[in-house]
Amino acid sequence: MDATATDTTTQRLDALIEGKRDRFIDYANQVWEYAETRFEEGRSASTLSEALEAEGFQVERGIAGIDTAFVASYGSGKPVIALLGEYDALAGLSQRGEASDAEPLIPGGNGHGCGHNLLGVAALAGAVGMRDYLEERRSQQGLSGTIRFYGCPGEEGGSGKTFMVREGVFDDVDAALTWHPQAFNAIFSTPTLANIQAYFRFKGTSAHAANSPHLGRSALDAVELMNVGANYLREHVVPDARFHYSITRTGGASPNVVQAEAEVLYLMRARRMADVQSIFERIQKIAEGAALMTGTEVEMVFDKACSGYRPNRTLESVMQARFEAFGPPRHDAEEKAYAERIKATVSEDDLRTTYANIVSAGGEAAEAYVDGLADKALVEDLAPYSASEALMYGSTDVGDVSWVVPTAQCYVNCFALGTPLHTWQVVAQGRSSLGHKGMLQAAKVMAGTAVALLENPAILARAREELNAATRREPYRCPIPADVTPSPLKG
Repeated sequence: MDATATDTTTQRLDALIEGKRDRFIDYANQVWEYAETRFEEGRSASTLSEALEAEGFQVERGIAGIDTAFVASYGSGKPVIALLGEYDALAGLSQRGEASDAEPLIPGGNGHGCGHNLLGVAALAGAVGMRDYLEERRSQQGLSGTIRFYGCPGEEGGSGKTFMVREGVFDDVDAALTWHPQAFNAIFSTPTLANIQAYFRFKGTSAHAANSPHLGRSALDAVELMNVGANYLREHVVPDARFHYSITRTGGASPNVVQAEAEVLYLMRARRMADVQSIFERIQKIAEGAALMTGTEVEMVFDKACSGYRPNRTLESVMQARFEAFGPPRHDAEEKAYAERIKATVSEDDLRTTYANIVSAGGEAAEAYVDGLADKALVEDLAPYSASEALMYGSTDVGDVSWVVPTAQCYVNCFALGTPLHTWQVVAQGRSSLGHKGMLQAAKVMAGTAVALLENPAILARAREELNAATRREPYRCPIPADVTPSPLKG
């Protein structure tokens, strides 16, 4: 594609997506209002799938045996380009509407603290914009291929895409594109942590805690001893490992009863799935030891898992070029003032973490780049690109897609500088013009990248060979056993 054609494509996609901006913003706001958690995103999935049907896409619902997963397709034949959308919220982050208001609208309610209301709609907008562009150009250029939007539920703690990969729904896809809202603009070029999540359920014997404690066998004691043992394990695992736990059932509110049942949920992570599996096996032995020490029984229930993200440098270079062509979101004085108010609520540690994330993605060139951000509340330029092997200490189920399909993703600025994910500040900005502008710009970058791939099949071939070379060295194996099914978030 020559420079003139690239400029024309950029301008046309920009116009097509901006022409429907109000419609896309309305969808994002609806999903923000619904704030549905993993595998219960019924209204959110319906909003997006019905919107795509209205745009002429063929929609298949309930894919991979998940009620809230769907795929919307337009066109036919090869190549197949997939845009991945998410729309699940987080528990306990009920929506806040103003920068100065940290009080929940619904006490204990859910909220889009990771910006997935924006994430899913940007992929939808990108798919629609790409469809509109191809319909205009099909007769002139003879372009063919299939555009797909994958509605992916349960990313937050559910690994929806991993279940979808296990069921083969990406098997004929040639490239997958996605993004994530962030407080800066960059290519998401770093590997992530693989993980396994499992419940440990202890059963003992209740008794009167004062009159006959010797007759009781405390399941809660077992949970506490398990956690102590796991904490001692931390010294003896690989340096990139992380594991966390939440006591999900304590056995009751009365201290005068020996707790007969208790439960703890463990999330174990490391860069290599083999290391996660090893830690998981050791954690299981610790649980068995806690049961032996307390005279209780323990049951392990596998919940979910996901693989670490495998970057595809071939696709990243195309996405970087498209991001440079469209540019990051630009903001007016009112938006900058709003961002200043948000930035005033974040800590210096939050800012340092944001800078570190930029450097991880951008390498040495990004170190000088972040020095110029100190007095800014909003980032309005694109961070340097690096084919980085620095580890991002989080997890995403995009990882499993990236092991079976060449995948690229980017960060687009939707939040004030320093905004940490999974916070009320993200919820507030997710329904602001900051979030909406970032969402629309992400749609353009993904659509532009997808068009470039359709017009240059050789790029897709190189991207596939890059992935094949990696998986020949380390073959992919889905980390979720065949008998495990997706489960909603436990209250």
